[in-house]
Amino acid sequence: MEFSKQIKKYRLDSKLSQDELAEKVYVTRQTISNWENGKNYPDVKSLLLLSTLFHISLDTLVKGDLEEMREQIKAEDIKKWNRDSLIFGLLLVATAVLAVPLSLYGDVVGIVIWLVIFGCAIYYAGRVEKQKKTHDIQTYKEIMAFTEGKKLDEIEKYRESGKRPYQKLLLAVCAGLLTLAVSAVMIFLLR
Repeated sequence: MEFSKQIKKYRLDSKLSQDELAEKVYVTRQTISNWENGKNYPDVKSLLLLSTLFHISLDTLVKGDLEEMREQIKAEDIKKWNRDSLIFGLLLVATAVLAVPLSLYGDVVGIVIWLVIFGCAIYYAGRVEKQKKTHDIQTYKEIMAFTEGKKLDEIEKYRESGKRPYQKLLLAVCAGLLTLAVSAVMIFLLR
C-alpha cells in the first residue's frame, strides 16, 4: 500500500519518532509500526488527525490507496456474492429434493424441517437479490462478468436488458417443471 510509505515519509519529514507520532494521534507505537509496515490501515479519525498534523490533505495522505481500497471492496463483494449464491443453490436443491421424503417419512417433524430449509432458502434468495440490485446485475452474462471482476460495456448492457423479461419467464417455467419432475420421481420411488 502507498499509505505505509506516505505515513513514514511524513513522520520522518516532521522529525517525529513512532512514539511521538503515536502520542499525537492517540494510538500506540505498535499501531504506527503496523501502519508503516502495511499490516493494517488507520480509521477515519486517525486519518484526519494525521492529515492535520502533517498539514496535508487526506487525498495526498492516502494517494494511491483509494483505487486499491475500491478493488478490495470489489473483491469482498464478489466473495460474498459467490458464498451466498452457493448457499442459496444448495438450499434450493435441498428444498426440491427433500420435500417428498421428509413429508412421507418424517410426518410433522419432517415437514417442519423442510419448512426451515425452505425458509433459509428464501432468506438467501433475498440476500442474493439484494446484491444483484446493489451491483446492477440482471442476467447470467452480467453475473459471470461480476464474478470475474468485470463490467459489461454499454452496448452489451443494453442487449442484455432486452433479454430480461424472457429470461425471467423461462427461469420460472423451468423451476416449476424441475420441481414437478423431482416430486414425481420421489413419489414413484418412495411408494
